[in-house]
Amino acid sequence: MEQISGPPAKTGTFYQTPRSHPWRPTMGYEAVEVTPLHEQPITNQLVASSYSPSGMCSDPVTFPNLVTGFERNPQHAARAALYTRYTPNEWTTSNVCTYADADKNRNYSEKVRSEAVRLMRETDEKTSQGQRDAARRLGERITDITFWRNELTTELEKLIAESAQLTDTKRNVQKALQDLDPPLHIAQECLYHRESRKGIELVHDHVEKSLLVEVDNLRASQEKLSQLLAKITKQLADCRAAQHSLEDDISHKESALGIDSICHQLNNYSRGINYYGGIEKYDPTVSTPGTWSGSSSTRINNSHSERSKSCQLRSDAESLINAVATSVWDCWSNTNNAFNNRASEMLEAKSKMQLHLHKTQQEIFDVEKHIELLRKAINDKSNPMKVAQTRLEARAHRPGIEMCRDNAHLRLVEEVCTIQDSVATLHRKLQEAEAQHQQLLRTKSQLESNLKQKVDALFIDREKCMGLRRSFPVNNTIKY
Repeated sequence: MEQISGPPAKTGTFYQTPRSHPWRPTMGYEAVEVTPLHEQPITNQLVASSYSPSGMCSDPVTFPNLVTGFERNPQHAARAALYTRYTPNEWTTSNVCTYADADKNRNYSEKVRSEAVRLMRETDEKTSQGQRDAARRLGERITDITFWRNELTTELEKLIAESAQLTDTKRNVQKALQDLDPPLHIAQECLYHRESRKGIELVHDHVEKSLLVEVDNLRASQEKLSQLLAKITKQLADCRAAQHSLEDDISHKESALGIDSICHQLNNYSRGINYYGGIEKYDPTVSTPGTWSGSSSTRINNSHSERSKSCQLRSDAESLINAVATSVWDCWSNTNNAFNNRASEMLEAKSKMQLHLHKTQQEIFDVEKHIELLRKAINDKSNPMKVAQTRLEARAHRPGIEMCRDNAHLRLVEEVCTIQDSVATLHRKLQEAEAQHQQLLRTKSQLESNLKQKVDALFIDREKCMGLRRSFPVNNTIKY
């Protein structure tokens, strides 16, 4: 077996030493194959004098026996015995060193005792002074906590009062927002009723413009009030958050004040004092005196800012409610005036329409009589046409050379053409008269339809719309 130092031929498996030693690292070994030497090895037997070859000058080599080596080699035994003994000088030197160490340790012990007494006195004084200073600091801390607690309590009372006033303002805004629903519903109902008008009466008149302006104004007022209500709701939430922050800070300061008061009253003879090992290494603090007072000051400033915003919102809400009430009433009055004016215009148009209808009916009667006269005139031309055409047909049977284009023939042909032209002219006039008669009938129908549409529109504006608006006095409802 030998330590691995190269790539020898492997004949066995690798293994480690079964147990490592503190002074010797674990080493790996492998079984290797050793190639035998060609020379004959030297042994004790081979180097004996009886086996020495002739002519050899050197003495034979003798290996020590591990069992009886001291008997065969006495010098080695003597040398080993000298290694286990001390000299007298070494013994004396050892005693002197022991005495010197004892004196040194006694002197150091006296020094340690004197320093310990001095240290006990200093630590007692330092401990008493530290305890008094800690008590004084706790008293100052109690004063600071009491001051900030009182400041926070005062600010909390003011904030609660402001929140109550803002809540009343929120109820007023909600009431104003609800009061805008009936006028808006009535205006929309008027627009809906006016959509049932027919034909030309579907005019974008001043009434419709006023209604649209009123609806837009009501919706804009609702939007403004809704935005204001959202702002008030958000401001109430902010005030509630500031109030919670103040209450939380006051609660913490009450707890801290109680703890510091108890700590300020503790002394060396108090009950409940105990050891808490390692507590001085635990640092649970999250603030410094500057940040602590700054946090309370920030909370108070935040509350003051929220109160200022709330006061401004209350003023804005009062102004907006008054402005909305004024604008709603103005639009309501303008729309009612527009309805009255439109009703007067439609009454006048209705009277004129009835007059034109009467005249049209009279003209239709006259045109019908004229058509009858034209038809009679056309019928009166039938017999002369028959006579003239019968004469031409009879003269067409003349024999031979008697078929002469004489003046009589020319006159008959001219007579037939003249009668035909007259009949054609009369037919054209009859067609024109009948067309005009149809046009008059359509005009009459249109006038009757327009008259009915105006009557319906007048009923819608004067009865339906104004009936709704008269039954809802807006000035008695919108009062803030």
